[in-house]
Amino acid sequence: MTTFIMKGKYSSESVKKISKGRTVNAVQIIKQSKGKLVAAYAVMGEDDLLFITEFPGVAEAMKASINLNKKLGISFATLPAVKVDEFDKIAGK
Repeated sequence: MTTFIMKGKYSSESVKKISKGRTVNAVQIIKQSKGKLVAAYAVMGEDDLLFITEFPGVAEAMKASINLNKKLGISFATLPAVKVDEFDKIAGK
């Protein structure tokens, strides 16, 4: 599984629908795309949400990102992430 950071932004309409139920729906959408929500945070600043997720690959992560926007009205920037020690190995070659 590959780790992805998903940075979410509420639209003015989606912020009106914040609820525990929508969070449950977000987890289900991620699972339907063969992913796993590792951690979820509400943040203040440029982004509103930060999800740490795992997916088998880029296609599954992209599908989840698109479906989260379609079904919940939250847009996500979805970024692959590697641990620093793995990055050092990649970059050091």
